[in-house]
Amino acid sequence: MNISGEMIIGHQILRGSAGVARAYNPASKQDLEPEFGLATPADLARACELADAAVEPYRALPLELRARFLETIAQRILDLGPLLIERAGQESGLPAARLEGERGRTVNQLRLFAKVVRDGHFLGATLDSALPERTPPRSDLRMRKIPLGAVAVLGASNFPLAFSVAGGDTASALAAGCPVVVKAHNAHLGTSELVGKAVLQAALECGMPEGVFSLLIGEGNQIGGDLVSHPAIRAVGFTGSRGGGLALAQIAAKRKEPIPVYAEMSSINPVYLLPGALEAGGAKLAGAFVDSLTMGVGQFCTNPGLVIGLAGPQLDAFRDAAAAALQLKPAGTMLTAGIHQAYDTAIGKRTGVSGVQLVANGSQEGPGCAARAALYQCDAATFLANPALEEEIFGPVSLLIACHNEDEILAVTRHLEGQLTATVHAVETDHALAGALLPLLERKVGRILFNGFPTGVEVSYAMVHGGPFPATSDARSTSVGATAIERFLRPVCYQDVPAGLLPEALKDGNPLGLVRLVDGEVKLA
Repeated sequence: MNISGEMIIGHQILRGSAGVARAYNPASKQDLEPEFGLATPADLARACELADAAVEPYRALPLELRARFLETIAQRILDLGPLLIERAGQESGLPAARLEGERGRTVNQLRLFAKVVRDGHFLGATLDSALPERTPPRSDLRMRKIPLGAVAVLGASNFPLAFSVAGGDTASALAAGCPVVVKAHNAHLGTSELVGKAVLQAALECGMPEGVFSLLIGEGNQIGGDLVSHPAIRAVGFTGSRGGGLALAQIAAKRKEPIPVYAEMSSINPVYLLPGALEAGGAKLAGAFVDSLTMGVGQFCTNPGLVIGLAGPQLDAFRDAAAAALQLKPAGTMLTAGIHQAYDTAIGKRTGVSGVQLVANGSQEGPGCAARAALYQCDAATFLANPALEEEIFGPVSLLIACHNEDEILAVTRHLEGQLTATVHAVETDHALAGALLPLLERKVGRILFNGFPTGVEVSYAMVHGGPFPATSDARSTSVGATAIERFLRPVCYQDVPAGLLPEALKDGNPLGLVRLVDGEVKLA
């Protein structure tokens, strides 16, 4: 499959005529061929209209066919072979091994959602029998969840596969029964086209209605805003900066018919080093922390950007070991020139904050848009007095906070904004302090983990990749894991509807073989 600089609108492969753009190689600092045609307003409107027209025929398809569609997308992505990995590497500077793992994750989450669709639990089928003899009588009530409608997905910069054209937002929306219009990230134009054509091929093979998937290419923020503004769009999936997510949420809120925006935005993912854990293995923790910090040049939304511990010899030993490990880490290529510039600017500002000391930098070696890792330190009072220290710096940088006592640890925790994750390193002697932290962390984060590091997000049924603002725009949801499908569904109640008109999921006899809640009791198929 060749890269031709085209986009997909419905079942058509087209070249936009609103100008051209090229992808960029951050390692060589060179533009990549080919030129990509940019979508016109008419292109965008056509994609949205087709998606809206596909809502009814797509959601009416048998669940088995919807599941097979997801599995076919996964296989067609695999069929791209080395070409996809090579192009994604050119556009992101990421190594082949990382991209191969990301491709595996992308394929696995498509297959997971195929299983979710087949299970049918996401429909939430619930039946309350009529009680005509009761005073007052109760009607026959039945409930299921239906898809919201067409969904706009905006690709992420840091995951050219797993959070992009066929990533988690697209997979969960398609699983819910929602057609999808994707706006490709400008950093991954060739990768996006390859994956988009794989999705189109799967749609054609499986007989999907035209409009179930479209891929648009456009420069700047305008096309994203226009997409969110279009009346055919009923929900939005986004992974990116706080500013970008808030801008989209404001556009969505000002529409004649406001729609939900599920934006994953900003998180510094605090790591707590409790005294017993530091005493038991502080040097080992330091090495693992630095590995997590510098993984992917720190360009993970779960990067450990804050470390919290009690001041004293044990924390000093951890700091010194982390500094030694960090100084051996070479600079790494960042995803885009813009991300690299933003990182350098943010590091410059942090260096000038009173009360903050630079502990160590990584080495200066690295090609192209290379970033050196950095570790800073301050005390709790300095952190609490400087809101800028809580702002996410996208890259391999972290801040160590030395607290004078446990009360300061709890005060820092209460002060924190919402986060995707919080990590607690603790042994049994730390359980009293850990127990005091847990209820605070439950209110602050989406995922609490013990004795590990937050980089690495398993695609599974129990995973939560979300959290209170500004981690996300809606703390009730997750963008990773089986329950991500819930973002694109809404409940409908059917009262005294004739049996012949009821949806299959709610009919007597349970023709779909679902697990249902009947009169308050779980009934197996």
